[in-house]
Amino acid sequence: MHICVLGQGYVGLPLAVRAAEVGHTVTGYEPDRTRCAALAAGSSYVEDIGDGRLQGVLDSGAYRASWAPQDLKGFDVAVITVPTPLTDRAPDLSCVRDAGRVLAEWIEPGATVVLESTTHPGTTRDVLVPLLEEGSGLVAGRDFHVGFSPERIDPGNADWRLENTPKIVAGLTEGCLRRVRDFYDTVTDVTVPASGLEEAELAKVFENTYRHVNIALVNELSRMAHTLGVDVWHTLELAATKPFGFTRFLPGPGVGGHCLPIDPVYLSHHVKARHGQTFRLIELAQDINESQPDYVVRRLQDALSRRFRRSVHGARVLALGAAYKPGTSDARQSPAVEVTDRLRAMGADVTVVDPHLPETGGGLRDIPFAGAGTGTGTVTGLDTVAGLDTVAGFDAVVLLTPHAEFDLDRLAAEAAYVLDTRGVMPAAPHIERL
Repeated sequence: MHICVLGQGYVGLPLAVRAAEVGHTVTGYEPDRTRCAALAAGSSYVEDIGDGRLQGVLDSGAYRASWAPQDLKGFDVAVITVPTPLTDRAPDLSCVRDAGRVLAEWIEPGATVVLESTTHPGTTRDVLVPLLEEGSGLVAGRDFHVGFSPERIDPGNADWRLENTPKIVAGLTEGCLRRVRDFYDTVTDVTVPASGLEEAELAKVFENTYRHVNIALVNELSRMAHTLGVDVWHTLELAATKPFGFTRFLPGPGVGGHCLPIDPVYLSHHVKARHGQTFRLIELAQDINESQPDYVVRRLQDALSRRFRRSVHGARVLALGAAYKPGTSDARQSPAVEVTDRLRAMGADVTVVDPHLPETGGGLRDIPFAGAGTGTGTVTGLDTVAGLDTVAGFDAVVLLTPHAEFDLDRLAAEAAYVLDTRGVMPAAPHIERL
């Protein structure tokens, strides 16, 4: 089939490459011409898709990247994988609407359109379908097919990938569901049919709401445990020995990435805007997790005052990690960046090291704590350096993202003080865990 994937980011590019590898002819639609040029040259900016894998589908002729809408003509299946960010703390569906308008011009009878972008229940039916019908002059469910299949991409996860992660599929009608499932059966091992569009949309935002709320719970627990003088990390280890009724979540500097800080807000905002009701648990979790970077800064501030009788202002601080989780260059909504920004706003002299992000400043020497920068993304307003040959000159180290490249034993031996926000450092008088 001719497959068009609109949006060639963390979700769209893996889907496009996988579809090309299994035998479809794929157009990766990406309005960003710089990104298109990189893809055409075999250069992937998505870590989960290596350059060799991208070059393979380019060489076979099964995949091409395009910014031209006319290249969507004649598609059998079009999948929308565009961003759905928050703007002024409200859901922003402008990219979905833009994609729908672009697609509508090229819909032919029998074609299928699937939305993968995360959103609130009702978006496919109430927002996307009217745009497609208006622009095409056709009727959804009769002349062409429409579905929703939530993305479940976990950047950097080598165990659970697109092809072996169960894929929820939903359709506007039973006929639509069959067409949507027929396509995803070619690219994934398991498809899970939903009874309706809204159930599939709600399942996606609930999956991440579940994580968001439980992370907020352990983040608040860590604060209370610190006040009580109790080791929260050991407490969680003990609780995790229960073989039923307990799932282990861990504290950290906050939540980040393309889902957790955003998806629950889509759900709570929709319920309030449409029905005037408050999803109280989501809003409380959001407050806790959003305030976690401030809590990390306060802990560092207290430690500097208590241990060295000095303030954050003017202190030399080494921040280890900028990505939102280890093993990836993904710094979207990263709490590590928020911590760094807050420390700099307070006058701290902050150096950031992340082996997965490009070197954009510093010019320092070889790295005992990180590998060479290999990322292709950038973090606005954040300088990263290739690395350091000692940490002895820093007043404090904040471990924000525990990348495997960091030599934690050497860090423990050389650092004057470490605030470990992930609970991975060995116990020592000069090491505090969050």
